[in-house]
Amino acid sequence: MRQAQENAAAQAGVFFPSVTGNFSSTREKISGAQQGNAGFSKIFTLTTGSVSVSYPLDVFGGERRQYESVAAQAEFQRYQLEAAYLTLSSNIVAAAVQEASLRAQIAATQEIIDAETEQLNLLQRQVELGGVARAAVLAQQATLSATQATLPNLEKQLAQQRVLLTALAGRFPSQEIGQTFDLASLQLPQELPVSLPSKLVEQRPDIQASQAQLHSASALVGVAIANMLPQITLSASYGNSVTQIGDLLTGPGIWSVGAGLAQPLFKGGQLLHQKRAAEAAFDAAAAQYKSTVIAAFQNVADALRALQSDASALAAQVTAERSAADSLVIARNQYQNGAINYSTLLNAETTYQQAHINRVVAQATRFADTAALFQALGGGWWNRDDVAEKQP
Repeated sequence: MRQAQENAAAQAGVFFPSVTGNFSSTREKISGAQQGNAGFSKIFTLTTGSVSVSYPLDVFGGERRQYESVAAQAEFQRYQLEAAYLTLSSNIVAAAVQEASLRAQIAATQEIIDAETEQLNLLQRQVELGGVARAAVLAQQATLSATQATLPNLEKQLAQQRVLLTALAGRFPSQEIGQTFDLASLQLPQELPVSLPSKLVEQRPDIQASQAQLHSASALVGVAIANMLPQITLSASYGNSVTQIGDLLTGPGIWSVGAGLAQPLFKGGQLLHQKRAAEAAFDAAAAQYKSTVIAAFQNVADALRALQSDASALAAQVTAERSAADSLVIARNQYQNGAINYSTLLNAETTYQQAHINRVVAQATRFADTAALFQALGGGWWNRDDVAEKQP
């Protein structure tokens, strides 16, 4: 962005006259033979100093449109920077939500392991007393081992997520960040930042960047047209040539004032085809802008639809988990009283385990999709003040 802004500031120099100073000092020897005096020669020092000024009259706006194009490129880079910040922030939020989800899944899995271990110990005591068959112990042991097998994978994902967050914070893996995230510490916003379609176009940095490119392409069409028209330049110079350097500023000066006009007459169709190419580039930029706008509205619609589905899914998963937990409590009581066999209890445990994990995943998904909606609506970059808009 800074590079593009400096280029725009440099391009703005075309609006001012160009002033050039020249100075030279040479030691010369002349021969009179050139004027028919063969016996004459002289050695002297010739010192020349001059100042020249030129200013192109931008009658047909070629220079103005060129500056307009470069300034639009600076604007494009500014919104590219905002998009980079938004992407980075969104990735950090997504990684934090995923970490919280993994921690909750690990905690839920550990609770399940504890409950299954307790149930296994109970069954082993019942086998010793001859209350149940050993097959029940083996089945419970298999269930416990299967649950324990899911824990290392979750822990691996959590470790990788921590490395990802550290990298997003601009650090090496050995410099792990101190913050940790869990679902209990996350809260949904009180109000969602839903915007009008016209406001959406204004807010999203990718749309603003695409619009800046369209602006730049439009200006380049004007440049191509101006190149086909006359170019008028005003110029003036003042200087002096003396044999004694002390007389450079006191002697009679040499000056000139003039104006020039240049009109391209024939360039083999080069200027015409350059204009047509600029117009084609403008058409491409316009199509890209339209595509970006359509994709933006699609992105927002998808995020809103996802949030609606997430709310329903989370409510259903909470109900399912609660029902499965109540069913498991009843099944355990019935099993202890001999009302049901062990396979029925095992089914109740499996149902609760899956419902518990599903609820955690649904809760994390809702947080992630809420963050995605904020990103789709522009992410609030307009509230930033650490990246000032620099006008060249």
